[in-house]
Amino acid sequence: MTPNPPPDAQATVIAFLTALAASDVEGAGALLAEDVVYANVGLPTIRGRRGVLRVLGPLAGHRARFEVYLHAVAADGAQVLTERTDVIEFGRLRFQFWVAGRFDVHDGRITLWRDAFDFLDCTRAAVRGLIGALVPALRPGPPATSGPPGRH
Repeated sequence: MTPNPPPDAQATVIAFLTALAASDVEGAGALLAEDVVYANVGLPTIRGRRGVLRVLGPLAGHRARFEVYLHAVAADGAQVLTERTDVIEFGRLRFQFWVAGRFDVHDGRITLWRDAFDFLDCTRAAVRGLIGALVPALRPGPPATSGPPGRH
């Protein structure tokens, strides 16, 4: 557990995303409540820190890599909304897609992480990622961003 969680909800979310982008799954997990709910709209919901960490586990090793590019972030009390581009890499495959996220934060821990994305956009990202793996000049590059936490 992080002994001193960030002072506000937005800082907690940014610290969480920064940890994921640094492959620090343990640090990211320390910012999750024990009973966190992780929902990717349209996919099964994952409940509990242990389940979420199981899903995030590959980011801690060398099998997968995660980047995040924040385009906008806004907080209203315990709720934080993000508009971002997420990137998941598996070797030379780079999947880059737009995500809208909502995080609820209580006592410095994320209790709800809900992401929404367009499945068609993800399909295009997969096709572009496969083409980019075969033709490196067509590999997608990092999107424009407002700053941290990505891997710039």
